[in-house]
Amino acid sequence: MKTPTTDAVMNALPLPVLTVGPEHVILSANAAAEAFLEASQRVLRRQKLSDYMPFGSPVLNLIEEVRRRGVSVSEYRVDIGGPRLGMERIVDVIASPMPEDAEQVVVMIQERTIADKMNRQLTHRTAARSVTALGAMLAHEIKNPLSGIRGAAQLLEQSAADDDRALTRLICDEADRIVKLVERVELFGEQRPVERVPVNVHSVLDHVKRLALSGFARHLRIVESYDPSIPHVLANRDQLVQVVLNLVKNAAEAIGPDALEGEIVLSTAFRTGVRLAVPGSAERVSLPIEIAVRDNGPGIPPELVPDLFDPFVTTKANGSGLGLALVAKIVGDHGGIVECDPAPRKTTFRMLLPMHTAEDGRGS
Repeated sequence: MKTPTTDAVMNALPLPVLTVGPEHVILSANAAAEAFLEASQRVLRRQKLSDYMPFGSPVLNLIEEVRRRGVSVSEYRVDIGGPRLGMERIVDVIASPMPEDAEQVVVMIQERTIADKMNRQLTHRTAARSVTALGAMLAHEIKNPLSGIRGAAQLLEQSAADDDRALTRLICDEADRIVKLVERVELFGEQRPVERVPVNVHSVLDHVKRLALSGFARHLRIVESYDPSIPHVLANRDQLVQVVLNLVKNAAEAIGPDALEGEIVLSTAFRTGVRLAVPGSAERVSLPIEIAVRDNGPGIPPELVPDLFDPFVTTKANGSGLGLALVAKIVGDHGGIVECDPAPRKTTFRMLLPMHTAEDGRGS
């Protein structure tokens, strides 16, 4: 079997990949980059990337940052539209330094369509309306039985053994949290800021893990893969618990009750250089805190992936399809993003969130 050359591998990639040298000179481009920039590699090598980008483009600043820091940097939803590339070209950009030459930077571009940009906005608005209507209708009916559940748990706690008191306390804590969530759901349609404080991500994940193993995921293995050094995230703790709990419950349901080796992996990581454009502003917010939930279930049907975060989209026979819409809404309200990486036996939902920054500018 003949081993493919580096050029053959690069040209087989569906995404545009460029190598950029000093002063933004284009050194190489794969076939997808030639198609994206509408020029042959021979022509591109005589030009600069700045010739194709609008004045002051974040892509050029991104390349300089990679050279300065010597690490990979990503930016989501960058508008590179202009006379050369056409208006409204929204892309994700990943830039990495070349190991053997720090002055050379590899740039990979993934284009997002205008429809994709609008879908995210419409998803959040529709999710807000759906959740608000649902909360207004069910708030009273939910709060009443919760009061009874909490009262019963308190009575059980008085006569429970020491080992069981942790479970009764868990019931009371969860009942209180659900009441707060119901009250918040009624306000999701409003544009008021989310009350956020420094939150330890791992305490949230540990809490969700205990809930899952005490109930819907007791037949599964939950694996932790944490970065212990990550700083606190700037979040509303109850809402963050709700988001992670939704994702873990979805993962458990995807694996199914009869799985022999069902596994859910909870992971955290600190991703330097991931930034997001703030709508209506030139500011770009850093989103270094990654929380991921991965399962080894059968995967998501390909036809559902583009609309996964839309309300009423579900693979469950009796599902409402509001869970992921609510996840997208809450994460968006926190200034973060949530994405799905679908694959058979390895479906991953990944959240990127801003960290808490102390008054002296350091992460906490």
